[in-house]
Amino acid sequence: MYGAQIAFKDYSVTKGIWGSSWAGFKHFIRFFQSYDFWRIMENTLLLSLYHLIATFPFPIMLALGLNHMKHIRFKKAVQMVTYAPHFISVVVMVGLILQFLSPRSGPFAALVQAIGLEPVNIMGNPALFKSVYVWSDVWQHTGFACIIYLAALAGIDPALHEAAKMDGASKLRRVWHIDLPGIMPIATILLILNFGRIFDLGFEKVLLLQNPLNVRTSEIIDTYVYNIGLKSMVPNFSYASAIGLFKNVIAFALVMTVNQISKKLGQSSLW
Repeated sequence: MYGAQIAFKDYSVTKGIWGSSWAGFKHFIRFFQSYDFWRIMENTLLLSLYHLIATFPFPIMLALGLNHMKHIRFKKAVQMVTYAPHFISVVVMVGLILQFLSPRSGPFAALVQAIGLEPVNIMGNPALFKSVYVWSDVWQHTGFACIIYLAALAGIDPALHEAAKMDGASKLRRVWHIDLPGIMPIATILLILNFGRIFDLGFEKVLLLQNPLNVRTSEIIDTYVYNIGLKSMVPNFSYASAIGLFKNVIAFALVMTVNQISKKLGQSSLW
């Protein structure tokens, strides 16, 4: 909170935080009136919602599948294969994506040519940037994200499943009426927290996947702050702080709103 006041000052490194003069809401107004404001907000929101909708259900489905898998060795093999990508660094992951999707030498281009089609420069197509970012994240993090759901499923009383079997319930019915209600409180809490992180898309990955051809749709708030506020010849720390504070206020408002909606619907909530 001490450093947040930089957003309301014309910060100077030589004068320090307390010695810098107050600027009020000048830097916020500058951001709201900037030519790129609506484009950046649209890119950030669309990518965030796409990411949330695509990544949220897959860990649940994977956890439900692993929970009912009877073959122990095959189950462990699936867990290892799905967990492992999570530990790949962002730089290595982006390198793999760029090599795989290379229009000249990538495996995807070779597959397209093998079926008689012309290879496409996917990373140069602005319309495809969001899909590349989101579905590579689904592949990388789904296995690790399902761990908490597996822990929740392990806490469900086995007697419920035994009673359902005695009543003739199928596996699908047991998943729908026992497993899903059992993990719903955890899923609700994680969904609320994910809304709070809706603007934190992973600055490094977006920046590394960005190029002059797709920058129109790949420029988000974090990369804009880096390029305009910090990467310039004279870094504008106040402007960058104002944008960051604005983003955090919106995230806080989203958490409060989703939490209240969850309470009204009778589901679990953070408080």
